[in-house]
Amino acid sequence: MSKIEVEKEIKNEEFAADNLTESMSEESLTEEKESENVEATDNMSEELTELKDTYVRLMAEYDNYRKRTIKEKADLIKNGGEKILIGLLPIVDDFQRALDTIDKANDLTAVKEGVELIYSKFNAFLKQNGVKQIESTGELFDADLHEAVAAVPAQNEEQKGKVIDNVQIGYMMNDKVIRHAKVVVAN
Repeated sequence: MSKIEVEKEIKNEEFAADNLTESMSEESLTEEKESENVEATDNMSEELTELKDTYVRLMAEYDNYRKRTIKEKADLIKNGGEKILIGLLPIVDDFQRALDTIDKANDLTAVKEGVELIYSKFNAFLKQNGVKQIESTGELFDADLHEAVAAVPAQNEEQKGKVIDNVQIGYMMNDKVIRHAKVVVAN
């Protein structure tokens, strides 16, 4: 072999060795990437499992909350008037005592005073619970507060459009009309 052929042979072997080294380093890089991908996949899988668990727990908590609020709402509707009814019981007791004494009473004024006391006690109870009477007589007719049951001719110009008689008292509860006052209006 000539010197040139030997040099070519050496270059070919060096080239082959370089290619072999490159191919080995590419294989090791590929293996490292695959190892990293497997590790990343495992991490994502763990994270996904944690997120699913958190989601399931939140849904269960929400479902329990929803059921609890529905039950509480039903209890409020069922027993909402309990406070009012408990407040009315002493007034009912007073009426019972009044009825028991009416037959035995000789003094009509005493019976009348007793009934007036019960009436005032009942009105005080209504006020404590936000219920108040609608003042009507002498006021201008207001369709939001009053219901006209009759109209009579006005005796003078000042009375026109005003309420001159209250047939049935109206009531408001916390600034909301719960019963309109039935009134007679002057035209």
